[in-house]
Amino acid sequence: MPERIVNALTVDVEEYYHGYDFEAALGADGLHRLPNLLDAHRARGTFFTLGVVAQRHPRLVREIVERGHEIASHGWDHTPVFRLGPAGFRADARRAKHAVEQAAGRLVRGYRAPNYSIRRDTPWAFSVLVEEGFVYDSSMYPVVHDRYGFPDAPRFPHVARQVDGIDFWEVPVGTARFAGVNLPLGGGFFRLFPAALVHGALTSVNAREGRPVVFYMHPWELDPGQPRPAMTLPQRFRHYTGLATAERKLAGLLATFAFGSIEAVFEEVRPARRVAARAS
Repeated sequence: MPERIVNALTVDVEEYYHGYDFEAALGADGLHRLPNLLDAHRARGTFFTLGVVAQRHPRLVREIVERGHEIASHGWDHTPVFRLGPAGFRADARRAKHAVEQAAGRLVRGYRAPNYSIRRDTPWAFSVLVEEGFVYDSSMYPVVHDRYGFPDAPRFPHVARQVDGIDFWEVPVGTARFAGVNLPLGGGFFRLFPAALVHGALTSVNAREGRPVVFYMHPWELDPGQPRPAMTLPQRFRHYTGLATAERKLAGLLATFAFGSIEAVFEEVRPARRVAARAS
């Protein structure tokens, strides 16, 4: 019998008001329910945490680490990378990494851009991350989307840069192939799609392709009671669709599939792998 594949569960640790469709709102802390649900199913994951959240809730960050999860960086305050520019991005990445490490009591090795905002017009971002001490990035989403996405990018982990003999890895967000296109898995798509479709998609990647899926979500997606200020109909649809059933759907996913952190699932990103220098 083939060994059961462990998928990577990733969590973008931000409040609902950090979301693109909720930038102007204010709200309360809703980050406490998810770790208990993961414990109940013996699941672990990688928590990409905003620096401002780590600064305000250091005990929560330390608790996440103590429960056996990987901690990583999601930037400082959810400002998109393309708005920061190279110098601003470096300052943001450095400040966030320091804040998360101080709260967690361990080194931060992974990064995920807010709103997947490393784009084709930010080619300098990977070099900045390498220079700031990161080992891998998880900002590539190989899908078609109006705000982000690299539909033609590799769907599985690959070397994005090599600096001084060290591989810097890209760990793309998970997709499944359907009708010749990449089907997104996670976040709003997870809330929107029927549970059977999501289960079938993960099974397809695990069984047919023999690869783990990098699934992602937000803690606020388990909070259907969050405030509902005025916003456009498309924004409301994206933010609120499926909130009432998200926790039940996630519990079903955790009961069916095995999940671990990125650094546990993908051996290549655990230490920085040194390779032979290329001949000049």
